[in-house]
Amino acid sequence: MATGDGARDPMASAQRNADAARARSAHETGRAEHHETLADDAPTDVLRSVHLRIAALHRSTAACHDISARLQSDYVARFGKWAGAGNTPRPMFMTGVAAACGTRSAALTLVGATLDQLALAASDEPSRSAQELEFLLGEGPARDATAEIRPVSATGPALAERWPGYGPAVTELGIAEVAAVPLSLAGVCVGALAVFDPAPGLVGSGTFREVAEALTESMILNPDGDPGLYGAVDLRALVHQATGMVSEQLDCSVTDALELIKAHAFAEGVSAHTVADRIVRRELRLG
Repeated sequence: MATGDGARDPMASAQRNADAARARSAHETGRAEHHETLADDAPTDVLRSVHLRIAALHRSTAACHDISARLQSDYVARFGKWAGAGNTPRPMFMTGVAAACGTRSAALTLVGATLDQLALAASDEPSRSAQELEFLLGEGPARDATAEIRPVSATGPALAERWPGYGPAVTELGIAEVAAVPLSLAGVCVGALAVFDPAPGLVGSGTFREVAEALTESMILNPDGDPGLYGAVDLRALVHQATGMVSEQLDCSVTDALELIKAHAFAEGVSAHTVADRIVRRELRLG
């Protein structure tokens, strides 16, 4: 199930967001240049340092808006080509996010107050499968990034060393390196951006953090943004509905019911959504 007003008219919404982000970037750049000029004319080193620090903050904010504008414009361009082509899969916003991170596979996870996974958006099937593994196994890079509110990464044998269940499973998907950065603002974490098999040298470069900040500020937590990423975000609502049903049927806690659903999905090699759908349709009864 997708969410977000942009799902109704994604191209127009993305164009408005691109224009707004471009205007904000220009405004912040102008403020930065103003303080850099003041720094050049400052009568003391202390004042010069203050103006340079303020200028740096404005430059950083401008860069964030610039990334957002490029992501939106990329989506508008791809959507326009798709609309005129016909009989091709509708473009996903996350495809551009992945490209900005130097890969084809990236996924965004939104979490609740208890860090439970509430929604997911992925650029391709490998990234979607990798995030599904995190949900089923309860461990992985996005989960750690949200819990610790810091970047995490692992490659090769370190995958299994850090995540005994997730590591070997994600390796079977053909993924050799993973990295994740939190989606946070003012110390509040709302999710994580996970990147799979990025180009060499990008992990630790700040690129993923910059893209995550742009998504958080322009799309996820911006009143004028679209947390549904133009219809690309899948909610876990069906899973939570099925969890309630299993909890009532087996007279167990909601936590235990969710774990039963996850375990069944992992054992069958299907998504939790698939199992939940069968439970809600009363085609499957656990326990």
